[in-house]
Amino acid sequence: MTTARLKKLNASLRNSSLDAVALNPGPTLIYLTGVKFHLMERPVILLIAKDQEPALVLPELEILKVEQIPYPVQPFAYGENPSEWNAVFRNAMLALGLDGKRIGLESERMRLLEYNFIKAGAPSADFQDASEILGLLRLKKDKAEIELMRKAVKVAQAALKATIPLIKIGMTEKELAAELGIQLLRNGSDLEFPFSPIVSSGPNSANPHASPTERKLQVGDLLVIDFGATIDGYISDLTRTFAVGKVDSEYAKIHKIVQEANAAGRAAGKPGLACAEVDNSARAVIEESGYGKQFTHRTGHGIGIEGHEQPYIRGDNMQILEPGMTYTIEPGIYLPGRNGVRIEDNVVITDSGSESLSDTAREMLIVG
Repeated sequence: MTTARLKKLNASLRNSSLDAVALNPGPTLIYLTGVKFHLMERPVILLIAKDQEPALVLPELEILKVEQIPYPVQPFAYGENPSEWNAVFRNAMLALGLDGKRIGLESERMRLLEYNFIKAGAPSADFQDASEILGLLRLKKDKAEIELMRKAVKVAQAALKATIPLIKIGMTEKELAAELGIQLLRNGSDLEFPFSPIVSSGPNSANPHASPTERKLQVGDLLVIDFGATIDGYISDLTRTFAVGKVDSEYAKIHKIVQEANAAGRAAGKPGLACAEVDNSARAVIEESGYGKQFTHRTGHGIGIEGHEQPYIRGDNMQILEPGMTYTIEPGIYLPGRNGVRIEDNVVITDSGSESLSDTAREMLIVG
């Protein structure tokens, strides 16, 4: 699989203005090699030049990882003395003839640490943003990738089902997040979650990206739980909103509105449709209800081996959906200082329409 991905990248490079790409540890490097490296004080760089054997600069202590890459790679290993590292990077850049060439980087991933080493190794090179080429490489998932995401959804849903009976009035958001984390692991998630679970209640639930706090669950709260599992590097990303005991009628109302917006967004996706139209389908439900200003973010984002990737489901994105694209549908209504609602599912575009990979009940369940 990774060998085919390398060939696909080479084809993309041939059709671009770039001569090579330089990747540090992150989702794209894992995607292309199947091997995970730590992002740390010791720099790691994979250099892929057009139709050449890739080069990998890495610490000597990780040299055995080269054997795990399923295609030939030229290793350039360095020891613990940082004063010797520039020479190793220089050798790697020269081996691929990259000085004076156009080298693509991931602008959201490349750190100044690695950039300084590759710049010193190829001082005449022209460094450009390769995010578009690399993003398109991972945009459409194959059957194996979708199956891993389907498993990640199944694990996440099982974990939520096991956690719901444990929710009690008076427990803190942090305590609930810890219980959910345990259930994710017990049900089969990889150790590294896609992101730290969001558990937010009452006024905190009006913050879409809240972190769990010591706040205790109280009667009348809406409770937002946003979480996911990882299976062999592929993720799920789900959100459900619960009522803690009896809640105000307006909160039940906005939950119903968001539920309808979620359904509209899930139903809208199909090949040939622009991402903006999917966003509009969900957003129109909330706007028509009078809560448009309280829906403060895009309707969704792509998922795969990364929590946020292409395609982005927002109102100005005219990117056309194609079979194999996977994304979230997560409309919300947030009432600052009071309560908030979000309902999120994972969707894949099929040959004829779209399929929701997640099916946990979206109705407002009372907990506590």
